[in-house]
Amino acid sequence: MGITGEIAGTDWAKRWRDTVRGRGEKSTHQEASGYWDRRARSYARITRHRFDDFLRVVEPHLGPRKTLIDVGAGAGRHAVPLAERLEWVTAVEPSEGMRGQIPHVDNMTVIASSWQDAEVATADIVICCHVLYGIDEPIPFITKLQACARERVFIMLRQGQLPHPATRLRQSLAVPDLPVPQFSDLFMLLTQMGITPDVTFIRYPVVNHYADMDEAMTDCRMLMGDEWEEARARTLIEEMSTKDGDELVMDGGIALSGIAHWQPEI
Repeated sequence: MGITGEIAGTDWAKRWRDTVRGRGEKSTHQEASGYWDRRARSYARITRHRFDDFLRVVEPHLGPRKTLIDVGAGAGRHAVPLAERLEWVTAVEPSEGMRGQIPHVDNMTVIASSWQDAEVATADIVICCHVLYGIDEPIPFITKLQACARERVFIMLRQGQLPHPATRLRQSLAVPDLPVPQFSDLFMLLTQMGITPDVTFIRYPVVNHYADMDEAMTDCRMLMGDEWEEARARTLIEEMSTKDGDELVMDGGIALSGIAHWQPEI
């Protein structure tokens, strides 16, 4: 059954572009100003031991003779365990801070580049997890993902709010959330591109670990942008956090993410 009505008449690429650019206009703390470099250490700590079921979805397509590209590999939370199951992994990551958190793996190459500028050989599998939120021109980005994959493309995005203390701060301060593309937007965009993906939804708990209050404040401040209130934020973070040894722990709740995956046309 085809898509009809008002939804069918929507230009999903324009909607995506407007959402991303609208977010940029409302926040002064963007990736271009070194956001991920500054957040790398805390992000690596938060995600290193997180199990989000993405690997289970990819697992049927793995093999010891296969290769994979991880686009926007971050601190290596997926690239590192996947390297244990594959012949070779190429991790593409533009942030120097994030690359510095990726453990050395003998059968993994780390490329310091944005995906748009990366020069990579094709691989059997291409994955891209939680990257597209800040990409204002998604069609060329996704087209390159397809062109570099021989067997399967996987894209994962959240559906719903960011499971992060900054989201709870916004709610407490009655500050509207910044707009961000959702998985539902991705699905409609892929449909517009003539791609009919398989879809798998996963849910997983998100627990944020910080070395101390200063690190928690810095992390939240970067996501709050111009709406930041130092004293009020500190009080709220103290109220919502607990101690685990020397670390500060905040429960982010349950995240819902969608995974679109398909075999590219050759």
